[in-house]
This record gives sequence, structure tokens and C-alpha cells, in this order.
Amino acid sequence: MASFPADPPARLLVVDDTEMNRDMLSRRLGRKGYQVEVAESGARALERIRSSAFDLVLLDITMPGMDGYEVLETIREEHGPSELPVIMATARTGSEDVVRALKMGANDYVTKPFDFPVVLARVQTQVALKRSQEQLSRAHHRMKQDLEAAARIQRTLLPSEKLRLEGARCAWRYLPCDELAGDTLNVVPLGEGLAGLFLLDVSGHGVPAALLSVALSRLISDPSPASSILWTGEPGEGGHRVASPLEVVEELSRRFPYDAETHQYFTMVYGVLDVAAGTFTHVSAGHTPVVHLHSRGEVSFHGSTGPPVALIPAQMATVAHSEEVLELEAGDRLYLMSDGIPEVLGPGDEEFGMERVGEVLDAARGEELEGSLIRLLGAVREWESGGGLCDDVSILGVEITG
Repeated sequence: MASFPADPPARLLVVDDTEMNRDMLSRRLGRKGYQVEVAESGARALERIRSSAFDLVLLDITMPGMDGYEVLETIREEHGPSELPVIMATARTGSEDVVRALKMGANDYVTKPFDFPVVLARVQTQVALKRSQEQLSRAHHRMKQDLEAAARIQRTLLPSEKLRLEGARCAWRYLPCDELAGDTLNVVPLGEGLAGLFLLDVSGHGVPAALLSVALSRLISDPSPASSILWTGEPGEGGHRVASPLEVVEELSRRFPYDAETHQYFTMVYGVLDVAAGTFTHVSAGHTPVVHLHSRGEVSFHGSTGPPVALIPAQMATVAHSEEVLELEAGDRLYLMSDGIPEVLGPGDEEFGMERVGEVLDAARGEELEGSLIRLLGAVREWESGGGLCDDVSILGVEITG
């Protein structure tokens, strides 16, 4: 069994202008396992605090020169209550003094003459709270580091900046609303002028959605004919051919059936781009419509051709989904996007909507493909009502160059 190192003894600073009080508290607290230092004045206490790290300060209020309130005020300018707890010690029993100290940031108080069991209990409580806060901060830091590492892994699964397609160009944007995202996208060259394009959105947020998103991305992005679901065996010939979008979605439905424990499902668009034939054959499983920006000026939307994956039994996928073929020519653009774009809320909680998406992309047809994505996301940010994006945003654009 793993063992963890014990916390070092807590370091306390006792501040009191009366030597008898300093001596009594330092000796008795020392016998309880604390490392105790003393200061006879407020100025000396601040010197000690600035030169050494303490876990708690036991601070007398009534002292000549700089009193306890002034010392407390200075401490709170430099250290928060959870970073350096302060227990005020006072011979005054009036509530005004206690309230004033607490309002100024004191963590607790004890009264004179000291009842040592009470002093000890309050010291133990504040030290334990500080240690717990430190543990939480360390755990949060480790978790943040882990999430950042996971986010870096997710980004490695996105299209390469060096990606080149003969006869077409691609551009994409990927904006998680948290460290990790349920969205993912990619462009997978399949040889002979073909490429598989997908964009998917896992239900939910955070780690559970990201885990499924990563698993799906790794599975779909594999270009190897021997292992990828983007290829299938040719019956009777022992070779391989590029799987149709419908076959890919059917296979995903078999591999990722609905799980009653996690309730996860995902929407997606998967399509095969054939530049030479001028076609994009795709299946949209409950996903945001594909936008087709025609070079002749028309903007068309191509919505879902079936339900999300993992919401229906695998054996129903064949009849539940269908393929749609889009005819393409030089200058045409396709945009695949997550619902984080059209569903962002603006004034009066009105959604941005696909109509506005089309209008923005139509207005940007004279810009480079990359510029059209930037313009759309700028319009979305301008539209949202100030609360920030509350869903992942991803978009993949493709332009036929001829």
C-alpha cells in the first residue's frame, strides 16, 4: 500500500507584548507538536511574517505602538484568510471588538485570560482548515495540469496544418467552451482524389464527452485500409474499397450502442469528397445542416438524414439513415459545423440560427476560405449576449478549387 509523507509540524507566530503570555503559549503549544516563534510587537511580527512562512498567527489586539488591528490590516493586504489564518487575542469581551476584527479578516478570536484547551482547539481547527485548503489547491493544480495535457492530446487529433488536398482546400476552427470538448473534426485522405470529412458532437460536456470524442476521432481518423472503418473488404476479391458514408455510420452504430448508464450519444456528419467526380456523399446523423455555398450564388442547407448515433438500436441504422449526394463545381464551398454556432443565444435569448449563418457566409464569399470562418465566428461572438460561449464551437470548411 502506498504511503504518503506526513505534513510537517505547523509553524505558529505568537504576537503579544506581555512576555508571560508569549512564554506560556509558546511552551504549551510547542508541547503539542507545533513549531512556535514569538514577536513582542506588531512591527516585529510583520518582519517575521515577511521573512518566514507561517501557518497561523495568534495576534494580541492591545499592544503599544502598532496595535493588533493595524497588524491584521497589513497582513490582509499581503495574505488572504485561507493563506495565513489569524486568531485575535483580546482581553475585551465586548462584541464590537470581536465584530471589528472579524470584519477586517480575522479567522477567529480567543479571550484573555487564556483558557488553553480553547486556544488549542481553535488553533487546531484553523491549521486543519488551512491544510485542507492547501490540499484542495494542490489537487486543483494537478487536475488543471491533467486537463491541459488532455486538451493538447485532443488538439493533435485535429487536421494537420500541412494537410493538402488535390483540387480542394480546407480550413477549420475548433473552440472548446471548457478545457476539454465533446466536438471533434478531421479530414482523412483516402487516396485517388478521395477524402473522408467528418465533424461530430458528443452529448454533454467535460471529461465524459471528451473521452468518447477522442475514442471516435482515433477510430474514424485511421486511414489504413487494413484497420480503418473508412474502408471495407471487397467480397470475393480479398481487397479493400472506400466504405460508403452509410456503411461507416452503420459500423459506428454497432460499435457504440446506446448505454443506459452514461446516456451518451453523438451527432455527426461523415462524407466522402470526390473532387474528380465533383461530389460530396454524406450522412448526417442528427447533426447541424451542411451549408453548400454555390459558386453561382445560391446558398443551400442540407439537414439531418437520420437520428444521432447510439439513440437507436444498431440493427435499425440501415433503415434509419440515408445518404445524400451534393453536386459540386469549382468555386463551391461546403461548411460542416457543430450546433454551438447556430444555437448561440443573443438578445432576448434568440438563437443565431442557420439563416444568419448562411447570410454571413454568403457575404464572405469574396474572402479566402479561412477568412469566411473568421467572419462567421466574429458574427457569432458579436451576437452572443455577453455570457460567453456555453457550448463547443467547431467548423470545417472545404472549397473546390478545380
